[in-house]
Amino acid sequence: MTNKKPSQDQINAALWNACDTFRGAFDSSEYKNYILVFMFIKYLSDVWEDHYQEYKEMYGDNEELIQRKLGRERFILPKNCTFKYIYENRDNQDIGGIIDKVLGQIEEQNIEKLDGVFRNISFNSDKLGQTRDRNRRLKNLINDFAQPELDFRPSLWDGKQDILGDAYMYLLEKCASGAG
Repeated sequence: MTNKKPSQDQINAALWNACDTFRGAFDSSEYKNYILVFMFIKYLSDVWEDHYQEYKEMYGDNEELIQRKLGRERFILPKNCTFKYIYENRDNQDIGGIIDKVLGQIEEQNIEKLDGVFRNISFNSDKLGQTRDRNRRLKNLINDFAQPELDFRPSLWDGKQDILGDAYMYLLEKCASGAG
């Protein structure tokens, strides 16, 4: 990752480009949910990694203390439940299943805040196409979200701007206008 703060326009453009992965396969009223969930995973992962690095600078190699501090975060990400993990497994033949498991574990770990949030979406669904097409779409989506413009690390932002909320509203507006 770079340390250059992307603009809201760059984030919005990158998200809109990520929608290209699904355009033509099904309606924007459907694929917006996949994009929004993926944006949330990316956001949680960026915040988690940013805080991990911050604690590492503070506590050095004391992994036990770092993990204790991370355990008090607003959202907790279990091991292997980050965007980085998904990205590393983007070529796996069961990438949809992997993403679904990650979502399930994140929801379970944060049940009081995320209960039922991910239950109505499956990245392993035939709705995304047969296995080969689905894997291609998901790999493209993962690569889209790996772009430097989609960097939600809090250390890059001044805290005055709601980048996730603004991106969410942008996508909802664009998908609504795309659906007519």
